[in-house]
Amino acid sequence: MQNTKKIPEFSRCESTKYEYKKSSYAEIYDVLQSLRKDEILCDIKIEIDDGGVIFGHKVVLASASPYFHAMFTNFSEKNQDLVLIKELDSSALRLLIDFVYSGEISITEKNVQCLLPASNLLQLQEVKNACFDFLQAQLWPTNVIGINALADLHGSMQLLTSSELYIQQLFSDVVEGDEFLSFSSELMVKLISSDELTAPSEEKVFEIVIRWVKHDLDSRKQILPQLMEHVRLPLISKDYILKNIVDEPLLINCSKCKDYVFEALRFHLIKPDKLITIPHNIRTKARQSGGTHKVIFAVGGLGYDHILNTTEWYDPKINQWQPGPKMFLPLEAPGLAVANDNCVFLMGGNSGQNSETSKLVHWLDLSSESPHWRPTNNMLVKRQDFGVGVIDNHIYAIGGADHDRNYLNSAEAFDCRTQKWQMLASMSTRRFAVGIGVLNNLLYAVGGSDSKNKLSSVECYHPGLDKWTTIADMCVSRNGVGVGVLNGVLYAVGGGDGHNVHRSVEAYQPSIGVWTTIPEMHLCRCDPGVAVLDGLLYVIGGYDGTFILDSVEFYNPNTNTWSMVTAPMNDARFGGRAVAIDMPRYLKNC
Repeated sequence: MQNTKKIPEFSRCESTKYEYKKSSYAEIYDVLQSLRKDEILCDIKIEIDDGGVIFGHKVVLASASPYFHAMFTNFSEKNQDLVLIKELDSSALRLLIDFVYSGEISITEKNVQCLLPASNLLQLQEVKNACFDFLQAQLWPTNVIGINALADLHGSMQLLTSSELYIQQLFSDVVEGDEFLSFSSELMVKLISSDELTAPSEEKVFEIVIRWVKHDLDSRKQILPQLMEHVRLPLISKDYILKNIVDEPLLINCSKCKDYVFEALRFHLIKPDKLITIPHNIRTKARQSGGTHKVIFAVGGLGYDHILNTTEWYDPKINQWQPGPKMFLPLEAPGLAVANDNCVFLMGGNSGQNSETSKLVHWLDLSSESPHWRPTNNMLVKRQDFGVGVIDNHIYAIGGADHDRNYLNSAEAFDCRTQKWQMLASMSTRRFAVGIGVLNNLLYAVGGSDSKNKLSSVECYHPGLDKWTTIADMCVSRNGVGVGVLNGVLYAVGGGDGHNVHRSVEAYQPSIGVWTTIPEMHLCRCDPGVAVLDGLLYVIGGYDGTFILDSVEFYNPNTNTWSMVTAPMNDARFGGRAVAIDMPRYLKNC
């Protein structure tokens, strides 16, 4: 008897189907790259200006670059196996074709100026954008003018805007050399007319204008009235005007400029009580330099091979980290807080000297013209890897570990008015590497470790009652968790459970009373710094389980997405701390 197999019945619906999509094509491109290097199945050779030849596959190059697509489909090169490309730098072309096959490219100070025009010609927008990101992170007083020119030449509005803001904020440093003399008329007018221009005095602004005009007098003297319209001459002292401005030949020979000088002198003749009655214009309005916008201030932590004594600050307007004032000693896992109108308090931590845990407290008055770290009263308990929060000019130090590595459940508070510390009610749980958030004038102690377990539990402190209460547990245990509060929501980011470092994030709203997960960060991060700035939650540095990180990313609650900051920190930081501060003028020249 013949054996038969019953064929299973499938749905007769014609729309039934199973779609499969390969998860990665990396293996295919590895093979293509290998074939290219071995000159196998290559159907195109590109002769370059150094006399060398690059082998490739037309279909691969055409799939990645609109330039090559047009060349190999619409022009005579489609029937050729050798083409000559002389208009591009040979090293840049090699790098870009390697990128087509690998998806990777290394951008440096030496090759970025070659890569920009080459990637623009080949229409490799990803590489072009990466070059702009690299230049953004390299802004410095000595190169910002050149970078601004590159941004203008290659059409990056973002880099053009940020480099102009950088010039405004560090104007005194930028104009120290002669490079600023190459400013275009348009840029010079934009800078001098800006209320945000930072200069030590309006006298300095005047001197820069005159110097710039005299550098190319024949072509620039006609722009002088437009520039002098925006120099705040009435805000310059009368003695300086009489000594240095009245007899300036450029102004004497310009009737409009003379009007501005007479206006300034009249301004000085008016009695102070009459000033409010005179018409005001741009020249009688003080510039807003010194900055009132927020920046992120990051301090200390463990670097690649040593504990850091460095600080740095990030300005989102120019997307760059810049060095800040050195700390009084290296510190890992200190406490950091802002109180008393932009005073930064740095406390505790591990100095690395015989694993010494500190109870020292220093503060930095960033509104001072000559700020430096000053000691104040020490904490009552030595602490490292503890949490810090601020409520009503009281700084709270919560948990951590002492010099003998005893995990702590104690808490203390510093009254900024009386400069005294006092002990508070203790938490129900010892918490090392705990995160602290302040929400609705309550302190939330999130996660940490009790020496035996990594914790998912959370406690809430009411200052008026001097009492801790437990709230809902997080979804996972988080030791070394980063905590931030944004728009009435408490966020717990990263941390570790003893086996893995998390990139997951949870959010807590008191009105709901439960923790919910939100999209994950791009990277795993344990013990990062966290700061809230301009409606965004920034997560700074940390440890991913293998490496100490110099990268930063931020969460936008409006889009429910995470984005990487393209500018890396100057120092990788694990156990560093970060706060948002008002931008002080001092930091601009630190």
